[in-house]
Amino acid sequence: MAQIIARDTKHQLFGELPPVGSKAPDFSLVTVDFKDVTGANWLGKRKILNIMVSTDASTCANSVIAFDRYAEKLDDVAMLMISADLPFAHERFRKEHGLKHVTCLSSLRNAGFGKHFGVLITDGPLEGLFAQAVLVLDENNSVVYAELAEDVAQEPDYAAIFRSLGIELED
Repeated sequence: MAQIIARDTKHQLFGELPPVGSKAPDFSLVTVDFKDVTGANWLGKRKILNIMVSTDASTCANSVIAFDRYAEKLDDVAMLMISADLPFAHERFRKEHGLKHVTCLSSLRNAGFGKHFGVLITDGPLEGLFAQAVLVLDENNSVVYAELAEDVAQEPDYAAIFRSLGIELED
C-alpha cells in the first residue's frame, strides 16, 4: 500500500494508483448540479483527472485554478477535478474563482472511487478523503501518466502531465 504525508504525518492509502499502460477503472461521480456522470461521458476524449483532498486546501485550490488556466487553450482534453467535497462546495469554488474550463466532480454517491483509484486515505484525521494525485487517460481510458504526490502540500508536475499528452507548456 502506498503512503503519503499530510500535515507532517504519514498516512496509508488503500491500494495503488492504476499503473501506466493499464485501463483506468470506470467511475461514477456527481457534478455541481447533482447529475451522475461516469467515465463514459468523456469516452473518445483525453482526460486529466486531478484527484485531491479538497478545494479548501490551498495546494488543491491552486491546482484546480492552474488546470482551468491550461484548459482555456485545450478543448480536446477534459479536465476533471475530483474530490470528496460536496457539489455545493465545488460550485462555490468555481464561482469564487471564475472557473470555466474544468469540470468539478464529487464522490458524494460513490464511496468506492478512492479505493478503485488507490487514493483513499485510510487513517488519521484525513481518513476518507483522497490523496493528491493526477492520472492522464487517453481516448480509450488507458493510463498514460500517473502521479501521486508524496505530500498533499505538493502541487502536480504540470509540465510532465501535459508532456504525456504531447503538449509543451508555454510559460
